[in-house]
Amino acid sequence: MRRLYFLLPDVNSAKAIVDELLLARIEERHIHIAAADHHALLEANLPEANLLQESDFVPAVERGVAIGGATGILAGIAAIAIPGVGLALGGGAILGIGLAGAGLGAWVSGMIGISVPSSRLSDFESAIEEGQLLMMVDVPKAKVDSITELVKGHHPEAHVEGTEPVIPAFP
Repeated sequence: MRRLYFLLPDVNSAKAIVDELLLARIEERHIHIAAADHHALLEANLPEANLLQESDFVPAVERGVAIGGATGILAGIAAIAIPGVGLALGGGAILGIGLAGAGLGAWVSGMIGISVPSSRLSDFESAIEEGQLLMMVDVPKAKVDSITELVKGHHPEAHVEGTEPVIPAFP
């Protein structure tokens, strides 16, 4: 999946583009709109971006798993080195402590990441504060060009702001 970014001038433009995306078989759960005025999105029945799109939760969890897992593996190796106890623990200690470290790292990093605004959306912060809408559309790699052309062709007021290379499967 790839995430496409479009800056839109108003709710009416966003509504028209969402309708066209739905006709192009892009599910509503793959369309996210960030705006300063959340009430306008609700009134227009537009899909609003949630915490997963507006925070650094996903990148933080990824970093937490990596750092926590590495720390856990090192702790497991240290536990095996303890005289007398280390032989009884064996390789299972490395695996178990490594997994526990990855889980703890993901949890702690996720808690921190959900409270931090998305570093990717910081590029659009001033435009959103000025009243523009940021539409994020998650599409399969094969549809990136056709969806971009659909939006550009029918809505010249929409500014294509780029593509994010890879979107994790779980958000």
